[in-house]
Amino acid sequence: MRDIVLIGLNHKTASVDVRECIAFTADETDRALKMLREDPAIGESVLFSTCNRIELLMVADEGQKAINTAKQFLAAFKNVPIAQFESSLYQYQGDDAVRHTFQVAASLDSMVVGEPQILGQMKAAYRKATLESTSGVILNKLLHRTFFVAKKVRTETGIGDHAVSISYAAIELGKKIFGDLAGKQVMLIGAGEMAELAVDHLIRNRAGTITVANRTFARGVELAERFFGQAIKFEEIVDTIKDVDIVISSTGATDYVLGKAQIKKAMRSRRNRSLFFIDIAVPRDIDPEINRINNAYVYDIDDLKGIVDENVEDRQREATKAQRIIDEAVIGFRKWYDTLAVVPTIVALRGKVEAVARQELEKTLGTLGHLPDGDKQAIKRMTDALVNKILHEPTHFLKKNGCYGDKTATLELTRKLFNLE
Repeated sequence: MRDIVLIGLNHKTASVDVRECIAFTADETDRALKMLREDPAIGESVLFSTCNRIELLMVADEGQKAINTAKQFLAAFKNVPIAQFESSLYQYQGDDAVRHTFQVAASLDSMVVGEPQILGQMKAAYRKATLESTSGVILNKLLHRTFFVAKKVRTETGIGDHAVSISYAAIELGKKIFGDLAGKQVMLIGAGEMAELAVDHLIRNRAGTITVANRTFARGVELAERFFGQAIKFEEIVDTIKDVDIVISSTGATDYVLGKAQIKKAMRSRRNRSLFFIDIAVPRDIDPEINRINNAYVYDIDDLKGIVDENVEDRQREATKAQRIIDEAVIGFRKWYDTLAVVPTIVALRGKVEAVARQELEKTLGTLGHLPDGDKQAIKRMTDALVNKILHEPTHFLKKNGCYGDKTATLELTRKLFNLE
């Protein structure tokens, strides 16, 4: 039987400066999957990278070998020494890997427990794996089951009732800084889902003019038009920053979008009015060195933890109910997984019986050359039906009845009885 293994790090085990070194962009994920597909130590793989976690879910003949290979791969691909991130890694095998995958999709392992974005991000990661053909029979089954379990948790518990998003937490942090966001000028750098969510909260808090800067200008215009804000080109960020109070950044850039020298120059034209940066991107968009400039303050995604810990008691109560659903789902998946061990024996048994039937059928029909084709076809159909009826009970037995626990003895006896190779 192949092993299901998972290796990764997240906001609980690694600080943002470690996560951003290992984070994968969409293009990097495509390239990584192609390379993993060619590695003989890894049979199936799905790579999952968000601002708060990087995980590699795998199926392999030897679990520990796959984990060691994955560590080497991450270090080589990201050009980062293993020692820099190894202590932050967690790894799971078998049922523990399945349980962790269910928990992540159900948002029990998120910084914001109950937030809905994680499920969409996992579906996108799985879509990439299917396009690159790195997901096979086992991960296909596991991921489809994962999405079902996540939906069930959200439907049957109140896990999402008290949930907030990272964007909401960013706005709450802004309120704690200013006391009130009414009239504050805000710049959003990036026009993705995080920015869209942030806009809703900003409008609710009566923020002043909202400016959107996005690398794809048309996308920035589209978002700005929806709330009567203004769009600027990416190159205009530094010139425009003199007029804003808060910058919220959430791009997919791999390097800093704003550096210390740029902001130092901009602060002069602001006459040193305070400027706050809330950076919810991983890798980070805002150079943390900007914190050294007078009246410039940078908060990154790890600074949001205090905000999202509010109402944790309510969410924890619902998380306990969700955990019960997940534990049941792990048992269900294990039952399906165990049936895979009997498949080779069932296939061999069917092949043996079908071969005998085919041989006897050909011998019999050879002596009945006078029969019309219709009668010959009827005899063939009867033979196929006999094979199916004979194999039905033993197949059912091997898959379900009498085959719980260690199946080894049952499978060995079956192979001896029918002389299966």
